[in-house]
Amino acid sequence: MAQEENIIVNEVEEVKKQLEEAKAKCEEYLNGWKRERADFLNYKKDEMERIGQLLKYANEEIILKLLPVLDNLYLAVQHISDPGLMQITKQLEEFLQKEGIEPIEVIGKGFDPNLMESVGFTENGEKDTIAEEVQRGYTMHGKIIRVAKVKISK
Repeated sequence: MAQEENIIVNEVEEVKKQLEEAKAKCEEYLNGWKRERADFLNYKKDEMERIGQLLKYANEEIILKLLPVLDNLYLAVQHISDPGLMQITKQLEEFLQKEGIEPIEVIGKGFDPNLMESVGFTENGEKDTIAEEVQRGYTMHGKIIRVAKVKISK
């Protein structure tokens, strides 16, 4: 009987040992799954942000092609005082604003090479400030899409 009890005790100990090993493997697999799930969720979040950024700037090329049209409208309004032309210009400005396009304000400010490109100098205005805007610059959602071309006063 004692020998049978020893065999049963040994078998029970072996089963307990196997059960503990199985529990450890189960825990290891579960933790691995949890890490992979967290990695996947982070990847998914990063991809959604990346896609959001792509969509945010998807129209940039079209906007850049549209800006010369707006430049020409500004020139036309300076030479022709037509209410219809002014209304079209205003509508285009409002459309661009809704798309996150903002003009860069430069007149009277100091030269900033990040926002401006100098195309010459003029005698008008306060020394070392922007006296004339030759071509308006724009930002799209805070990103510079076209620098302003300016003349700096001497």
